Amino acid sequence: MAYPTDRPAIWFVTGTSRGLGLDLVRQLLERGDAVTATTRSGERLLAALGDGVDTSRLLPLTVDLRDEEQVAAAVRKTTERFGGLDAVVNNAGYGYLAAVEETGDRDVRDMLDVQVVGVWNVLRAALPVLRAQRSGHIVNVSSVLGLTAVPGWALYCAGKFALEGLSEALAAEVADFGVDVTIVEPGYFRTDFLTRDFLALPENTTAHYPAIRGMVAQHLELQGKQLGDPVKGAAAVIDRVVTGEGPLRQLLGSDSHAYATAKVRALQDNLDAVAATAPATDHPAAV
Repeated sequence: MAYPTDRPAIWFVTGTSRGLGLDLVRQLLERGDAVTATTRSGERLLAALGDGVDTSRLLPLTVDLRDEEQVAAAVRKTTERFGGLDAVVNNAGYGYLAAVEETGDRDVRDMLDVQVVGVWNVLRAALPVLRAQRSGHIVNVSSVLGLTAVPGWALYCAGKFALEGLSEALAAEVADFGVDVTIVEPGYFRTDFLTRDFLALPENTTAHYPAIRGMVAQHLELQGKQLGDPVKGAAAVIDRVVTGEGPLRQLLGSDSHAYATAKVRALQDNLDAVAATAPATDHPAAV
C-alpha cells in the first residue's frame, strides 16, 4: 500500500468506544486523518474523546457488526463522506473466561459472531473498494492468544485462532492488488478489557475447575496493572500502516513476545518428536 501523503488518510475502525480502538481514533484525528468509527454507543465514544479533540473529520456510526447490511451501509457512508478508504482496522471484541464444559451454545455463537463473522462482514464490504483502487491496508487485531492457548480462554482463543487463519489466507489473496494485511497480537494492555464490562463469564460454573475460578479472580485483580500501554500500542499500529514496513504479525508487548516464543519452541519440540513417524501414513513411493 502506498500510504497517501498528499491528503488525509481515510480509516474505518471497529470497536472504538474504549481501549485500543479509542486511542486509535484519538491519535488518528490528532494526525488530521478522517475516521469512520463504529461502536455500540456513539455517545460514549464522543464523551470519551472529550472536547479537546477535533471531531470534524470523524464519522461515528452505531453498527451491529453481525449484520451484513449494516456493515455494508457503514462502508458506503465512509466513501460517500470522505471520498474513499485507505485503512481498515478490525478491532471489536471482548473477553470470555470459562472452562470448555461451562461454555454455553449461545456464548460460542455470540463470540464467533463478533470475532469471525463480524470481521468477515467488514472485509466483504471493504475489499471491493480497496481492490478496485489497488491499494489499502487491513489490520486485524488478534491477540497473542490467537497463537497460543491457556486454560479458561478456550472460547476467546477459538475466535482469535480463526481470525489468524482468515488473516493469513487473506494476506496472500490480496497481495497482488496492492493491499497489505497486518495481524496485531497484543499481550495484556492497561485497558478496560479485564473489567466486567468487557469480560464475559458463564452463567453456570461447576466445582470441578477450581484453578479456572482462581485464574478469573487473578485476572479481575490484574485490571489497572497490565504491562501494555494502549497509547503506545495505538501509535505502533498507526506507524505500521503509515510506513508500510513490517512482517505479517505485529506483536505488541514483551509478554506477548514471550508467550509466542514459548509456543514456537513447544511446536518445534512437537515436530521433532513426530518427524520419524509422520511419513508412515504416506503412500509408498512409486517405483
